[in-house]
Amino acid sequence: MYKVLIADDEKIIRMGLCSVIDWEAQGFSIVGEASNGSEVIRAVGELSPDVVLIDIRMPKISGLDAIKQLREDGFNGRFIVLSGYSDFEYAQTAINYNVTSYLTKPVDTDKLIEVLGRIKEELDNEQEARQSRDDFMSKARKQLLRGLLTGEIKLSDNEKNDLSLNHSCYQVIFCEKYSHDIEDQAYELSDLLRVTNKNENEIENISLDGRNVILLKGSHPIEKLNLMLDKFSGDFPPEKNSPLDSIFMACGSVVTEADDIPQSYKEAMSLLMHRFFCDKNQHSMMYSENTQTVLSDEDKMSAADKQSLRDEMIENYSSLLVNNIQVFNRNKIAETLKELQAALYKAPLTIREEKDLLVDIYLKIKEKLVILFSQTEIPFMTNSEALSFIINSHYLYEIIQFLSEQADMVMTSIGYSSRDSIIDDVIYYIEHNYSSNITLENIAPLFGYNSSYLGKIFSKKLGTNFNSYLDSVRIDKAKDILERSKIQVYKVAEMVGYKNVDYFHIKFKKNTGMSPAEYRKQHS
Repeated sequence: MYKVLIADDEKIIRMGLCSVIDWEAQGFSIVGEASNGSEVIRAVGELSPDVVLIDIRMPKISGLDAIKQLREDGFNGRFIVLSGYSDFEYAQTAINYNVTSYLTKPVDTDKLIEVLGRIKEELDNEQEARQSRDDFMSKARKQLLRGLLTGEIKLSDNEKNDLSLNHSCYQVIFCEKYSHDIEDQAYELSDLLRVTNKNENEIENISLDGRNVILLKGSHPIEKLNLMLDKFSGDFPPEKNSPLDSIFMACGSVVTEADDIPQSYKEAMSLLMHRFFCDKNQHSMMYSENTQTVLSDEDKMSAADKQSLRDEMIENYSSLLVNNIQVFNRNKIAETLKELQAALYKAPLTIREEKDLLVDIYLKIKEKLVILFSQTEIPFMTNSEALSFIINSHYLYEIIQFLSEQADMVMTSIGYSSRDSIIDDVIYYIEHNYSSNITLENIAPLFGYNSSYLGKIFSKKLGTNFNSYLDSVRIDKAKDILERSKIQVYKVAEMVGYKNVDYFHIKFKKNTGMSPAEYRKQHS
């Protein structure tokens, strides 16, 4: 519906114009009325009508003077002039102000309908042309952005201005759904960032090869992203089923020149391709010097050297795991799997090559154990089932957990039945790995248990829950460092496994009754 404003100093005339035709049937709706020229000017500013029916002679400011002022102010709507005076002079003056039509009172309804029909056709054509123009400009803009991100296009200064690339810094982020099992993603990162970012031009969101790519322009949205990333890691992960819990981000480095945006894009893309290495519940990956080394080395090894590396890793890790399975050494199995995970992260192999390597390790372990324990029935998965699981796994930690569970299954089958020693093994693991990101969820699979069951037997044996015990170990280690060194408190927090120094302060004071600085002063 196009909007109409009716202006006449006589109320009965305005009422008559409102009811003389079925406005909605003609594609219009009456949004307001005015009784003098001043009201017309104010109403046009407030209502932005598409059409104004206006009487020439009105008090305060005449209809013609109101039209003249509105035209000078930039109003481009249609005017239909009404008057009881049909002389040419008024009509000629109205035409000079680009008036669409001139109708005499009393208004001929057929003539009014004819004029409105012509206006509606013009407005429809303009709207269609405007939409086509906007669509074209949007497509052209998106094409420039795609070319900029991929490095296929070198933008001119004018094109950079058109894309608002006049900021001090830029960052590219790939965003996709966190869960691989959900069809649709409920939340968009760009929408979450815009909630706290008033400038729409600082956030670009486009699709490239079916992937959602976001370009941040300026320090403000990048700072907001960093605040958001703090909720994705450390001691405060995103709340389950919250918007942040539904998305995964791969973030390129921050660059200071628009011409370097392709670098940030390439980095973010590389990280996304290596999401396989994410930990459980990890929602983001940030580009750094370490990831740069790993990613850049991937294609530097020859096929022969890769095969040699594969053969060595298969024999080494399968032998270590088989030996430790035979002696029921859970600690060594966990350590070996952790070493394997770290080695694969650094190995110059593609994701598919690493999955194939893990398949071969599993098959080698199975082959050796079948020979060693030929008199024992071990319920191994079929080769095809194991291959399918490993090849279709989204993450490396899932495969490592699978190998741990298989080791536990084998030990149970060949006679390992003691469950009490498992807590000693967990304690041993904590003592040697407290500085890393230990949680009950990611440690339980290493010992062949689910987190809920391991948590129960841990609490039952030690009389305290897993997190409390881990905190006590970390705080004890921190106290030792504070007593014998002058290392800064935030570094001490990192050394004992706390990524968030404020959280470290809270835990330390709860455990000791004083802050780390106070403790150092008292015990140094």
